[in-house]
Amino acid sequence: MSIYILGIESSCDDTSAAIIKDRKILANLTANQHIHKEFGGVVPELASRAHQQNIIPVIESAFSAAKITKNQINAVAYTNGPGLLGSLLVGTSFAKAFALALNVPLITINHMHAHILALFIEDEAHKAAPPFPFLCLTVSGGHTQIMLVKSHYEMEVIGKTIDDAAGEAFDKAAKIMGLTYPGGPMIDKLAREGDPERFHFPHPKVPGLDYSFSGLKTSFLYFLRDQLKNDTEFVSNHKADLAASIQHTIIEILLKKLKQASEKTGIRHIAMAGGVSANSGLRRAFIQEQDAGRWQVYIPRFEYCTDNAAMIAINGYYKYLKKDFSPQSLKPFTRYTDQ
Repeated sequence: MSIYILGIESSCDDTSAAIIKDRKILANLTANQHIHKEFGGVVPELASRAHQQNIIPVIESAFSAAKITKNQINAVAYTNGPGLLGSLLVGTSFAKAFALALNVPLITINHMHAHILALFIEDEAHKAAPPFPFLCLTVSGGHTQIMLVKSHYEMEVIGKTIDDAAGEAFDKAAKIMGLTYPGGPMIDKLAREGDPERFHFPHPKVPGLDYSFSGLKTSFLYFLRDQLKNDTEFVSNHKADLAASIQHTIIEILLKKLKQASEKTGIRHIAMAGGVSANSGLRRAFIQEQDAGRWQVYIPRFEYCTDNAAMIAINGYYKYLKKDFSPQSLKPFTRYTDQ
């Protein structure tokens, strides 16, 4: 008998709903919030209000696209954290009410774990999922982690950023250059036309498998400040090379620690997940490692890289198989935990 899971994602500024039948996505719809562009970043209060406006239409559209009724749903899975508290509360409140009304189990999902399990979604373009154990580089605007994935249910952080995330470094560099929000995709687009070796920026010296990106952001800021003293058009004249160089540096930093993790654990099956895994330069670097025979790599489809409810639904499916259900009393959390 097939299992139908409704997935709800509202951790930041995207309201998303998905319906999965076993491991096959029947619908995955997202309402984006464009109001944050004029502020150069996500405004939590505005995000929360937009979620309240979007959540019912998005879920109705998901049921319509999936061509099923609400009474066919076996469980409701939703993002319980990490994320913005106001945004999480909207998804949490709806999920709890919906599950209670249908008298079906409620399943809480760790947002970062869900990014990883997006690799197990079954569709026409699906390639072999990574075997356990594997290493996954999870990179987003708020998190940068090296995760040792032992099963669908057991994941261990073996490396993490001690300050800023890689996605934050991309966005900050873009803002310093005067690019529009969101900056990460703009850096990626410009980098394709630039020389990644034109400018060089220092790598942080952090012990173990941890990352740091705050120093790189500061270095980039001071570099441009000094150059602009001599040439007020420096950024405009070197925009593509600057984007390519900072992107190249971030990718080098990410891969250096990932290679160390691979050598330390002996694991050669390497995946990536999270919003920054949509970056074309990072994806290309992964493929190069595979072509060189060092890794077997696993990269999610673009639509499953950024925040989406399909990844929540697939995580919910595996938790449903284990009967890992959650009480109505569980509260959302804002910072990453192992729950």
